[in-house]
Amino acid sequence: MNEFEWRRQLRELRTPVAPRSDLWTRIDATLEPAAPARTSSRPGWLLAASFAGLSLLAVGLSLRQGEVLDQPRTTATAATQAPWKPGDPRLAGAAIELDAARIELRQALEQAPNSPALQRLLSRTRQQQSRLRQLDQQAG
Repeated sequence: MNEFEWRRQLRELRTPVAPRSDLWTRIDATLEPAAPARTSSRPGWLLAASFAGLSLLAVGLSLRQGEVLDQPRTTATAATQAPWKPGDPRLAGAAIELDAARIELRQALEQAPNSPALQRLLSRTRQQQSRLRQLDQQAG
């Protein structure tokens, strides 16, 4: 086999190929007998899934309420808060990145104040900054 034949085979790989038979009919036929066995445990799974969903909703709403209550207080201090500089030089880069992330998230929250995703990211960033301060205290 020479280079020309390899190139010809590579060009043939670019052309679309239709399947020889419809796979969905075989998949559907395979899954069909298993369906009745699952219906007996479905109410238990639905109950567990609904309980988990309601729990997550309750936790999310309580966190959201806490963040909304804290928001006016933190916006006034965030503008005057100077960036924190760790004593350990190995942590300085992470401190700069986390501070920049916090500032960018604040700016994004000004544009979309009701965004739960941005508020979660800001909360995680604060947690990471707190963890970084703890590491600095342990190192120093």
